[in-house]
Amino acid sequence: MRALIQRVQSAQVVVERQAVGQIEAGLLAFIGLGKGDTPAQADKLLDKLLAYRVFSDEAGKMSLSLTQTGGGLLLVSQFTLMAATHKGLRPDFAPAMPPAEAKALFDYLVTQAQARYAHVQTGVFAADMQVSLVNDGPVTFMLEV
Repeated sequence: MRALIQRVQSAQVVVERQAVGQIEAGLLAFIGLGKGDTPAQADKLLDKLLAYRVFSDEAGKMSLSLTQTGGGLLLVSQFTLMAATHKGLRPDFAPAMPPAEAKALFDYLVTQAQARYAHVQTGVFAADMQVSLVNDGPVTFMLEV
């Protein structure tokens, strides 16, 4: 399970010309689910998303978490994060979790996030989404659990 996270000033997901999820300052997290990923891993990833210290304190150091700042969390499913890209010129999506299983696990992650944190938004699983963001920093990290 992977999450490409970006500290943002704002982010929005649009599906069929409708905004379906948007946040002001916070984290945009693209979520990749691989074969064999489990709810326990989703819980661990959520722990990291909420506690990862990527926001600046008064001294300008990255020492504050999302929960400490009260920022938004925008979760967006993105199976392409699981692609094998080490050989050839075309991504291999064999490592990605099959869609039905991935939807169930992504929905679990979203439900857990909403139960634990008040400022959660999401895209639409498997939809053609347009994601816009203003990256703050830029600050981008790949989390793996």
